[in-house]
Amino acid sequence: MPLPDRTECPHPPEPMICLRDVHKWYGDLYVLKGIDLRVEKQERIVICGPSGSGKSTLIRCINRLEDYQRGSITIDCIELTGHPRTLAKIRAEVGMVFQSFNLFPHLSILENLTLGPIWVRRMARRQADDLAMAYLEKVRIADQARKYPGQLSGGQQQRAAIARSLCMEPKIMLFDEPTSAIDPEMSQEVLDVMIELAADGMTMIVVTHEMAFARRVAHRLMFMDEGRIIEGNAPEEIFRHPQHERTRRFLRQIIH
Repeated sequence: MPLPDRTECPHPPEPMICLRDVHKWYGDLYVLKGIDLRVEKQERIVICGPSGSGKSTLIRCINRLEDYQRGSITIDCIELTGHPRTLAKIRAEVGMVFQSFNLFPHLSILENLTLGPIWVRRMARRQADDLAMAYLEKVRIADQARKYPGQLSGGQQQRAAIARSLCMEPKIMLFDEPTSAIDPEMSQEVLDVMIELAADGMTMIVVTHEMAFARRVAHRLMFMDEGRIIEGNAPEEIFRHPQHERTRRFLRQIIH
């Protein structure tokens, strides 16, 4: 499989994703503390950090699955607000894959994939079926289309979840620790699909501790701790020359 190009990342005047001074709290619990992040079109960002550092909350704020109290988030030149039309437009452009697969257990894999195109994009069923089969082929589980989620392995279910997001033809993909609920032997098949998406030029933010994936795919690796981005740089720079002691301690724990 060819490596995604990490040497050149286009920098248009307006980024695909822009977070400015984003703050998030739950009562007395301060989760995000002034996050600034700019993600260009086709750029691939990997976010890592200890549990409770705010990683998952950060990407959930990007498509407003979580509200935030201060700051601004802009997606493809549209400011993210609570207005239903704005939310619908942004969520149509932003696909998200969670730790758990969130597939409807009573529907076949094909039916899971066609729900969005039919009900949100008003696509004809035959066209939606063709689109779904094309993406199931892309993630290499087309032969599982008529099965139910419970009949698939964890890795197959996660690939189905990725295909379901792709059926909405998003401009951006967000991944929240997509291999954490999968047997380690199955996680590589999911990572391979993500590597292919990267090679196709998808703009991606990935929360993961899969450092081999970060080395291979990411333009930038961001380290978070206690609600802040402590540092961000090209993966090899982070691995070889981390600037903060907190980053060094974390990397010593996860890189063997």
